[in-house]
Amino acid sequence: MIFSAYPQDKMLIGQLSDRLVVRENFDKNGDFLNKQTFKAGKLKEANGYYEIEVVTELFDENGASTDKYTTTYRCKPDESSIMVMAFPFSKPKSKETEINTVSKNFKELYDLANLENVELEMSFDSGLLNFFGSNSKIKIYDRVLESNGNGKTIKSRINIKAYAIGIRIKQLDYVASEKLTSKNLLSFQKFTEKDGSYFTMTYK
Repeated sequence: MIFSAYPQDKMLIGQLSDRLVVRENFDKNGDFLNKQTFKAGKLKEANGYYEIEVVTELFDENGASTDKYTTTYRCKPDESSIMVMAFPFSKPKSKETEINTVSKNFKELYDLANLENVELEMSFDSGLLNFFGSNSKIKIYDRVLESNGNGKTIKSRINIKAYAIGIRIKQLDYVASEKLTSKNLLSFQKFTEKDGSYFTMTYK
């Protein structure tokens, strides 16, 4: 059974809907730095958009809570996979964040039968991501699918260029590994930077 056998929009947004996601951050030596938890509510459809309310809680290296806030993410149905890719990098401490793109065919990101390179431009109405500017260009390439009896793993490289007022303010490169269950739901992601520091996303 391949991923494209499912309704694309519902499955992609379902990667987040009604799930607990834990992000853990590590330095280049593999030492734990801190973590964030994201409790996502159920998917809602309103005025032609998908919406998910997410409660974010931040914890320090000792596990003590340092902050907590709620954000509503919005996207158009045909851009639902953008939500999935933007989510690991997001830290928008705002009431609402709308994610938009000018790219085409991005919904094919998790079509496991056709893992092509993807280039897209993303914008965020809040502009409050942890390192993104209000606009970013993302390239996902060298994508390889590996399968085993317990599920599938997508390995890829990601280049992110962040812009503010038209000026590039940051560039990041990651090696990514994404694990999916036998039902093609995300269960784990790892994003490693050039210096060896990394963060993981565990979907429960």
